[in-house]
Amino acid sequence: MIIDTTEIQDINSFYRVESLKEIYGIIWVLVPILTLVLGITIGVLVIVWLEREISAGLQQRIGPEYAGPLGVLQALADGTKLLFKENLLPSRGDTRLFSIGPSIAVISILLSYSVIPFDYRLVLADLNIGVFLWIAVASIAPIGLLMSGYGSNNKYSFLGGLRAAAQSISYEIPLTLCVLSIALLSNSLSTVDIVEAQSKYGFWGWNLWRQPIGFIVFIISSLAECERLPFDLPEAEEELVAGYQTEYSGIKFGLFYVASYLNLLVSSLFVTVLYLGGWNISIPYIFVSELFEINKARWVFGTTIGIFITLAKTYLFLFIPITTRWTLPRLRIDQLLNLGWKFLLPISLGNLLLTTSFQLLSL
Repeated sequence: MIIDTTEIQDINSFYRVESLKEIYGIIWVLVPILTLVLGITIGVLVIVWLEREISAGLQQRIGPEYAGPLGVLQALADGTKLLFKENLLPSRGDTRLFSIGPSIAVISILLSYSVIPFDYRLVLADLNIGVFLWIAVASIAPIGLLMSGYGSNNKYSFLGGLRAAAQSISYEIPLTLCVLSIALLSNSLSTVDIVEAQSKYGFWGWNLWRQPIGFIVFIISSLAECERLPFDLPEAEEELVAGYQTEYSGIKFGLFYVASYLNLLVSSLFVTVLYLGGWNISIPYIFVSELFEINKARWVFGTTIGIFITLAKTYLFLFIPITTRWTLPRLRIDQLLNLGWKFLLPISLGNLLLTTSFQLLSL
C-alpha cells in the first residue's frame, strides 16, 4: 500500500488550522468575560474607597490614608488579609450548605452584569428580556443567604437568613413593577433599547422625568435589595451579632462583603440604564469625533465617551446610598415589611396602571 506523504501533510495542516480556529474562538469568548470581571473588581475597589472617604467626611474624621496614595489600596489590603485568614467550619453545621451559600450569593449577582450596556455595542448579552433576567437572577442571591444561615447551625444566622429572604420577596415585587413601567414606555425589555428610547429628546427624555414616582420607589427597593441602611435587618449587629455571616471567617466572609458591594454597583448601573439615559448625554460631542478621519478611531472615541458617561452617572448616584447609611436610623422588621407591602407595592402598582393608561391613550 503506497501512502502519499503530501496528502498526509495536507491532512495534518488542515487539522492544525482547525484546532487553532477553535482555540481562537475560545479566547474571543473568554476575553470579554475576563475584561468585564476585571472592570467589576476595580469598580468594587473604587466603591469601597469612596464609601470610606465619604463616610469619613460625614463623620469629620480622616479615613484611610496609609495604604497607598490617599488610602486607595486599603480595600486591596483588607482583601489580602481575609485571603490568608483561616476558614472555620461549624462543628455541628451543614458544611455543604455552609460552603455553597457565599458562592451562590456572588455568582448570581455577577450574572446580572451580562445584560448591562456600557455603550451601544458594549454589552455582553443584549437579550430581549434583559431587565427581567436581572430580576430573575438577583432573586437567587437570598437563597444563598438562607442556605448560609441554615448551614451555620446558629439561631442568629438562621434568623438573619430568614430576614434576608423575607426582605427580598417584599421589595422585589415593587422593583419589578417599576421595571415593567419602564418597559412599557420603551416598548422593549432589552436594556440597549431602553437606553436608545431615552436618547430621542436628550436630557429631558430621561425616564427620571417621565417616571418620577417609579424612580423613588426603585431607589428605595434597590436599597432594600442591597441590604443597605436603613434596611440592613438581615445583619443587624445590635440584634443578630452579624446575621447570616456570624459564623464565617476568611475568604468566605470576604465573599459576602464583595457580594454586598457587587449588588450596590449593579443596582446603581441599572438606575443609570433605566432612568438616567445610560451612555447618552444631552451635550453633543459628535463634532469632536469629526477631527478623526478614520471610522475606527471615531468608534473608539465614541465608545470611550459612552463608558465614561455611564460610569460617571453611576458613581454620582452612589452618593445617595452612601450618605443614606449615615443619615437614617435602622428600621424595625415590622416597619420594613409594612413599607414594602402597604406602601411601595400599591404605589408601584398604581404607577404601572397610570403608565399603561397613558400608553393606551397615546396609540
